[in-house]
Amino acid sequence: MSPITPAWAPESFARRRPHLAVRGRVLGAVRRFFEENAFLEVDTPALQISPGMEPHLQAFATELVGPHPDDRLRLHLHTSPEFAMKKLLVAGLPRIYQIAHVFRNGERSATHAPEFSMLEWYRAGEGYRTLIRDCEDLVREAAVAAGRTRFDFRGMTCDPFKEWRVLTVQDAFREYAGIDLLETFDGSHDPDPAPLAAMARAIGIAPHDGDRWEDIVFRIMFDRIEPHLGAGVPCVLTDYPVCMAALSRPKPEDPRLAERFELYACGLELANAFGELTDARAQRARFTADMDLKERIYGDRFPVDEDFLAALEHGMPECSGIALGFDRLVMLCSGAERIDEVLWLPVAGA
Repeated sequence: MSPITPAWAPESFARRRPHLAVRGRVLGAVRRFFEENAFLEVDTPALQISPGMEPHLQAFATELVGPHPDDRLRLHLHTSPEFAMKKLLVAGLPRIYQIAHVFRNGERSATHAPEFSMLEWYRAGEGYRTLIRDCEDLVREAAVAAGRTRFDFRGMTCDPFKEWRVLTVQDAFREYAGIDLLETFDGSHDPDPAPLAAMARAIGIAPHDGDRWEDIVFRIMFDRIEPHLGAGVPCVLTDYPVCMAALSRPKPEDPRLAERFELYACGLELANAFGELTDARAQRARFTADMDLKERIYGDRFPVDEDFLAALEHGMPECSGIALGFDRLVMLCSGAERIDEVLWLPVAGA
């Protein structure tokens, strides 16, 4: 078995060098886009009380040690700069963005790295559909900076300069799986999985013992829907069921659905966007439910960032926000097949 060539070896680095040159051009295009649209670049701490409250994310923990032996505080490396950036919205900043290193444990694949770059931005006083236009303009400018007229990834082609497709989750399930998803959804935080499980079995997808309704949704999406998203043109997948709302608010016209969309190109998820939830009491209830689920599945729970909830209680403006995987965008712009091809150096051992 031949030894693995280290990432710093000149011959190894030379193979990545063209992708890294594209990374630099895309980074410049991103900063120009936000400057031209009157956004302020911010830089918030990676060390946080709470790393994020998504039940299925794993985080890195550490300990802050003060000058006295008993002065110790358990902290985490953030999985997103979301909580800190929203505090800055409360402080009065109207348009902000950040290119942050974020950290997610247990995630390592061709498109996942334990430490990666996330591009996150927020618009106070503007709805989440404004972010779709942001994505269109930003992705097109990134492609121009990279000299790309289209994206090619894993046998799929995507032209970001053509009109993008906007598709609801409900319509995606009908089109690609033949399932009426909302027929199986009662609007609760934890719907009965049995009706959707029966529909999944009918199309050849076997639920696992103990699957929740949301787990079955993800199995169907992974197997039948995501491989088609962003084929030909980028696809914006909207109107998630409210039990999959994360930090987004319910749609006023249909409270069963959330103001949330995800962006796909060539079957690759690029971004996740919300019309942000501003109700501190509702947010606390979601955090509690999410951590109860995390503890039930993984035997662990993250602390709540009480400072974040205090900021919401003080008054966060109506706003929208989005997180985009910067490294994945660079992959599409450079033609890289793996995320480590667009990183200057990988995490040691990763």
